[in-house]
Amino acid sequence: MAFGTWLASFLCLIFVPLVLVIPYVVYLMVQFGHLTAEELASNKTLLFLSILGVVPAHILTIGVAWAVVTHWGRYPFFETLGFSWPKSWGPLKGSLICVGLAIALLAVGGVITTFLGGAKTQLDLIIESSAATRITIALLSFLTAPFVEELIYRGVVYPAVARLTGAGWAIAIVSVLFAGIHYWQYKNNLGVILVITILSIVLTTLRAVTGSLLPPFMLHLIFNGLQSAFLLLQPVLEKWIQQFAPLKNQTGLLIEYAIRQLC
Repeated sequence: MAFGTWLASFLCLIFVPLVLVIPYVVYLMVQFGHLTAEELASNKTLLFLSILGVVPAHILTIGVAWAVVTHWGRYPFFETLGFSWPKSWGPLKGSLICVGLAIALLAVGGVITTFLGGAKTQLDLIIESSAATRITIALLSFLTAPFVEELIYRGVVYPAVARLTGAGWAIAIVSVLFAGIHYWQYKNNLGVILVITILSIVLTTLRAVTGSLLPPFMLHLIFNGLQSAFLLLQPVLEKWIQQFAPLKNQTGLLIEYAIRQLC
């Protein structure tokens, strides 16, 4: 049942967005005739629709998970998932722990991606295609993705696998599944794939240690939320950096001149 739920979530991400994408592709072909794969891949509207289609995909995934978790309404949804803080933590302590872990993971991720380098990912190219796409991805990453992904991977799949294999193997299996589903987005950047894998290990371990789904959800929410905020503010930050670039260059020249005089 858990594997079927995971498979349904995967298929939703693939096929549900096509409900928006296919009609637009048909429209393009009627208007302009045959289009190459490169032309379709660079079409800003098509990319935006493919991302917007994730919204109904997430809604349908939640519906499938609800049916599985509650046995079609026989059991309470959040209580069955264990969506609460551990008794030894409480809301304040739990929130602080999640904030600290999120900042630490972002810092580690920054070091790894800087050290390993790598080309722009498929997701980077989609984000850069248009402002509407960038904003939609930022909102999805914060508003729906953390809940849907934690619901499937740590809420449904992990408990089922842990009963069969124990916590250690369950953490490894769920982490591989989680990283694997993100592979197509980041396949040309080993550093980002490594960061996603580390994130999944931490999230699943947190689920195993606390016995609750709320801590990994909050950690995932904060982790994605910080990145979404940066994504939304990116144009403003880039303009700010450009405005101060000349001043930075002038300051560098002044320092260089002063050093030469002293020498």
